[in-house]
Amino acid sequence: MRRVLFLALLLVPCALVRGQTRNLEIYWIDVEGGAATLFISPSGESMLIDTGFENDDRDAKRIFATAQHAGLKKIDYVVISHYHADHVGGLAALSKMMPLGRFYGRGDEIEPANQRWLDTYRTASSGKRTIVKPGDRIPIKGLEALVVASDGKLLDKPLNGDGPNPLCANAEQKAPAGPENQNMVATLMTFGKFRMLALIDLDWEKEMELVCPMNKLGTVTLYQSGRHGSFDGAGAPALLGAIRPQVAVINNGPRKGLGQSDDSVRSATPAGVKAAAYEKNAYARLAKIPGIEGIWQGHLSLLDKDASHNTSPDMIANLEDSADCKGHWIKASVEPNGKFTITNGRNGFSKTYTTR
Repeated sequence: MRRVLFLALLLVPCALVRGQTRNLEIYWIDVEGGAATLFISPSGESMLIDTGFENDDRDAKRIFATAQHAGLKKIDYVVISHYHADHVGGLAALSKMMPLGRFYGRGDEIEPANQRWLDTYRTASSGKRTIVKPGDRIPIKGLEALVVASDGKLLDKPLNGDGPNPLCANAEQKAPAGPENQNMVATLMTFGKFRMLALIDLDWEKEMELVCPMNKLGTVTLYQSGRHGSFDGAGAPALLGAIRPQVAVINNGPRKGLGQSDDSVRSATPAGVKAAAYEKNAYARLAKIPGIEGIWQGHLSLLDKDASHNTSPDMIANLEDSADCKGHWIKASVEPNGKFTITNGRNGFSKTYTTR
């Protein structure tokens, strides 16, 4: 009897180990210019940020397929950044494909044009919804997921005691891009030394508030490009220079985000103030960040196919237009020691980096 009990005790830790992943796994799921990022922590718990477009359930199917590939039977936490069609459109279909746990997002202030998407979120999250504010944490075990912006409010003070940001002195200011992009939920994920910033569609004005006059975020390891790489209304140089990412991942579509010009965002720089010149091309702006080691793209930009305005083809997950797109993902596997490997789901190409 003692021998049987001893063997049973030996098997328990093995079963627990099998139920956990060794590394933090991150999948950027191709929703062709929407957003859907899946995290699987070393504890085995999972978190999804956004669900892509409605689009005949295409994006929900891609999220479900990626979750199955990762061995998930449910998604424990769902974060909806804001109520735009490219971020919450796939939620209704996904909620019918697999169990979804607790939901986290912003409040109910809404423009009439986006009421449908708020209603979609309310229906899917009924009885399981938490409204978050800056400083809150999504309770995924094994990963610190900190809310840095929500409902137009931002972190009150710097996370790491950083001082004034010198890049703010003559930085250009831009007018607000619209309520949804100002009110959205942005998050900072920390796993040991590895830090990933997902501002999603937060606009230039709010980016500046996060790093000016004080950098509230510190530096990050990986930056998920804001606004899908459409940088006239985001990607403020004062932000990029303050966070100094080692790696950037652009969740663009073939004809959305990177290469797109957003001329609706006007300058709000005071008259008579000469703002510092900055790189206008989004890819080139990322490539000029001091210390940047790699830029990965969900899609080749068919709006601007110039080779100097896109990363290396090996680091682009999808090269086709929407009708022919296979929906390949990009994956990061982050080790506890800070090393992380990013892999292109299209061709298996990978690169390994060491967190600074």
